[in-house]
Amino acid sequence: MYLADGWKDYELIDCGGGEKYERWGNVRLLRPDPQAIWPMEGECAADAHYHRAKTGGGAWEFCRPLPEKWDLHYKDLTFVVRPTGFKHTGLFPEQAVNWDYMRGLIEGARQSGREVKVLNLFAYTGGATAACLKAGASVLHLDAAKGMVAWAKENAAASGVADRAVRYIVDDALKFVQREARRGHSYDGVVMDPPSYGRGPTGEMWKMEDDLYRLVEACVSILSGRPLFFLINSYTTGLAPTVVKNVLDLSVSRRFGGRAEAQELGIPATRRKIVLPCGATGRWQGE
Repeated sequence: MYLADGWKDYELIDCGGGEKYERWGNVRLLRPDPQAIWPMEGECAADAHYHRAKTGGGAWEFCRPLPEKWDLHYKDLTFVVRPTGFKHTGLFPEQAVNWDYMRGLIEGARQSGREVKVLNLFAYTGGATAACLKAGASVLHLDAAKGMVAWAKENAAASGVADRAVRYIVDDALKFVQREARRGHSYDGVVMDPPSYGRGPTGEMWKMEDDLYRLVEACVSILSGRPLFFLINSYTTGLAPTVVKNVLDLSVSRRFGGRAEAQELGIPATRRKIVLPCGATGRWQGE
């Protein structure tokens, strides 16, 4: 398991009873999490509690007034977080272990004099974008939602990398990658965080099980001659890490060699010795 255990501003205090109790800076939140099927231990003095509605969606119950948004720091990165109507805060803390992984590869390549271009698909609010920019890569950041791209720009500014080599695109991932192939553009690293289900900006349907392999194959066609990494995140329930590894082996490894591995992502709780699983990550690394 890849453990995101390098946080200071964020803390998973405990989890259980279908919820997770977290500290985001000075704000404590209680949010649903279907993986936490064991009982919660102790009291949860949350500042805000997200209640899931039986008919879908939900709403926040605020136990004290909270700022509209606030900064959260991870090492030398800064992110703007806020409670959204869909229980999220704009950041997935477990991804910090992947930010560190990509930064290490990029910084190593940069030290040997190599330029690194990264393609970030389904890029959300740009955690990976800010991390790769900080390491010295140029980044193409793509998401289907204009609001998320605007938030990613806010995070880049907060992390001090707004002036780095980055392009923001609102588009459908597969259509964009296919156009990049026709243009002859290439990338040294790819990171993608696809949803289980979703729609592109003009209504394109996405289903992880049906569309992931086709997208990865398309991305293989725009990798540079000496790619550095290919990273796939999966939150789809029931999709084992081995599935993601097989996808990488049958596409990226088949063409470029290297090695692929996949593990669960996890965040350790601080109130007791348990780890909350947070999806899976597959990593391919070049030779």
